Amino acid sequence: MKTDDLISMLATGANHESAGSAWRRLMLGIGLGMIGSTFLMVKAIPVNPALGAVIQLLEFWEKLGFAASIAAISLLLVIRLSQPGVRVGKALPVLMSPILAIWILAGIAFAGAEPGHRAALFFGNTWKVCPILIAMLATPVFATTLWGMRELAPTRLRLAGAAAGMFSGAVGAVVYCFHCPELDAPFIALWYLLGMLIPAVTGALVGPRLLRW
Repeated sequence: MKTDDLISMLATGANHESAGSAWRRLMLGIGLGMIGSTFLMVKAIPVNPALGAVIQLLEFWEKLGFAASIAAISLLLVIRLSQPGVRVGKALPVLMSPILAIWILAGIAFAGAEPGHRAALFFGNTWKVCPILIAMLATPVFATTLWGMRELAPTRLRLAGAAAGMFSGAVGAVVYCFHCPELDAPFIALWYLLGMLIPAVTGALVGPRLLRW
């Protein structure tokens, strides 16, 4: 979409139908991306065979809640930044709330652990692959979210790309929860967050190019 086209649409009132179509495209893209991420996890990783027992633990729901909260707040950022001239408001500070919460839980767990066990809380058994797998699972959502956002004429392209990346990374983390055996808060606070930041940084880098309209 070109600037002249956007001005023409606003002047003629045709923007309502086009905007509705663009929003449907974004929601469709996000839905398809989530399905793609789930399918990728099931086929490539796959689901944790002990999931039935794990989901009965509070730590699992803390982990899932952390990732889901980041996804929900980042989706709000995606929606706002997809529209030209719309401010993000308090969404960015609110995004720090679940991060701060998991850091507090991590600090409590670290402080209460025996000195010889503290390193294990951070590294677990899967720290080498955790961020990479989260970023991999984020890829379908990342691609389809950018595809949908482009038609809505975003203007803050770098920030919009970062929001798309953070959202997709958080969705990837949600999906990854159903495979990952790690439950310690220090591990989640470090490696899950890093996995989300990989697509967020990537989005900030490619946003000005891929979201240009």
